[in-house]
Amino acid sequence: MTRPTLLFLALLAGLFARGQNPFGITPQRSDQPGACTHFEAAFAQKPREIQFRAVADAQNTLYFEVSDPAWFNSLFPTDDFGISVDLVTKDRYACEQNPPEPSFPRGQVLRPVYGDQLRRTLKPAAGESYRVRIGKVPDGYRGMEVEYNLLFLRGSTLCRYQSFFELQAYSWDLLDMGMYLDSLTYRTQLSALEDTDRFTLRYKTLTFTVPFEKNKAEYAPEDLRPLYDSLRLTDFNIRRIDIRAYASVEGDAGRNLELQNQRAQSMVRALQSFQQPSIETSVSTAENWVEFLEDLKNTEYANLRPLPQAEIKAALNGGAAARLEPILSRHRKAVVTLELERKDRYRDQTVAQLVTLFNQAIGEDALEKASELQASIFERLKSGEAPVETLSDLEMPRQQKYVPFFNKNSAFRYLMDERNMLIAFNELESLDHLTPEDPKIQYNLAALKLKLWRYNAQPIADGEVKKNIEALRRLGIAENLVQRMLINYHIVRSEYLMRQRDYAGKDASVQYIAEHYTQAPLRDYDYLSLAQYMAYYANLEEAVTLVEPRMRRIEVSENLLFYYLNLTLVDRSLTQDPDYRTIMLNAIGKNPERFCRLFNPIPNGGVTFQLLENPYLRETYCENCTSPKP
Repeated sequence: MTRPTLLFLALLAGLFARGQNPFGITPQRSDQPGACTHFEAAFAQKPREIQFRAVADAQNTLYFEVSDPAWFNSLFPTDDFGISVDLVTKDRYACEQNPPEPSFPRGQVLRPVYGDQLRRTLKPAAGESYRVRIGKVPDGYRGMEVEYNLLFLRGSTLCRYQSFFELQAYSWDLLDMGMYLDSLTYRTQLSALEDTDRFTLRYKTLTFTVPFEKNKAEYAPEDLRPLYDSLRLTDFNIRRIDIRAYASVEGDAGRNLELQNQRAQSMVRALQSFQQPSIETSVSTAENWVEFLEDLKNTEYANLRPLPQAEIKAALNGGAAARLEPILSRHRKAVVTLELERKDRYRDQTVAQLVTLFNQAIGEDALEKASELQASIFERLKSGEAPVETLSDLEMPRQQKYVPFFNKNSAFRYLMDERNMLIAFNELESLDHLTPEDPKIQYNLAALKLKLWRYNAQPIADGEVKKNIEALRRLGIAENLVQRMLINYHIVRSEYLMRQRDYAGKDASVQYIAEHYTQAPLRDYDYLSLAQYMAYYANLEEAVTLVEPRMRRIEVSENLLFYYLNLTLVDRSLTQDPDYRTIMLNAIGKNPERFCRLFNPIPNGGVTFQLLENPYLRETYCENCTSPKP
């Protein structure tokens, strides 16, 4: 059982005698007081860090898998305590049939296994988990989409019925602190356009919104020339264009998306006409249900919000669209993001020529020219035109006025490859005596020291790391950047405390992060990393609170949006709220296939198809995941 995969439970409410239950298992009756108090106490006292689940191997043998054998053994103190499995298939939730009623069992119950056999046969498994055999999937289930719910029994009395939900695991790391070159530069900044690792040296990103006129499908260069000039793009090349084109929701969905794609492509062609280097482009289209349902709240048509999408379209086509046109007109638009690269006047020089020019500039004390050449060399190394060892050919006296060049070389080594972390750290420490109070060098040293502490790359004391971070304040480093480092400090500290099983100390660090993250500059990829960190330590409520404010923004990143759904789909009090449906439609607009996969079986990458016990989720699923798409 891997740590990043978090399984958590949902209890079935309203049990009825249905399904295949040949072993006479029945829910606890009112005349059985105290029959299930042992299980109630065991689960109430279970540390959040202990995980368990039911899992099948390639031979369809079923196992109970748990991360803590002592807690497992405490569940079954005598032979009348045991477990069984309820096999549930996805065809129970087929959209062409009536919704399923709450029932026990949901599928077929397997023969129970009791105390002594469970305790005696529990064995170590992969990683830090333990497992015990609890049954076999019958041959009749081969090829079917099936999941395994656990029944906790005392004799034949059902004390606890547990289904599982699997969160998608995202990689998470420390918040990206960046390194100071001329300005703060981030190594693992996720692009605003897609979820890929990159870092920026000479780029900037611009995002703006272009409204679409109702009956206009083509954009000529002269239409966008004022925009191009206003952005002063004469000093930059456009490296990449991302256009998210949105249609208002009235009318045929297929025609809406086709028209938006035509508009977006015509914008790409118009922008391409302004420069010779080819521009990488990305275009996506969606109906703008998010802003439509938000804007509908305070109108006379607010009663449309909970209706199925087809019924809303029918109402709009029936005449409401004309009266809502002032709202709908705002929803026809493109959100355009341009990645820009400053034009390089040394572009025609080879790396070797750039190194020669740099050394000449240093010899002539032309430091501004040398700085520009150094940046151009960095870009070439980043694109792979020469190895990073080329930096050793840059010749500079070890004098105070050249410290910024040495600092940038060391920071760049690290930005290029984290394996250069210790080399960069030692180089920066050697500069410390030349400029002991240089804020950029001290910031870079504190960031690298925190990383070295995290990876245990060399002996570093907990208190030393925190002291170095807090000392940045008197050097003029912005408080929000200091707080960002302190959040990272507590992330690392909590990992150390977790390994020592100091849960109270770990919880204190997690609490610090929850109380201070708003004081640090965060982007969507930071929110995702922090939310995953919170969930990793079973602080699901904090993870939800962290990301919820960003969910109804149409520009929210796809990964953050889907992670929020992973966290909240099991909460019926949320899913019946019309605002939650707006969030789901935002996800469907960004990636309908990914939304539908949430309801796959756990072994096939889903959260669980048993989410479809929820009528609100089932309605949205059946409306968007089973009909042919345009």
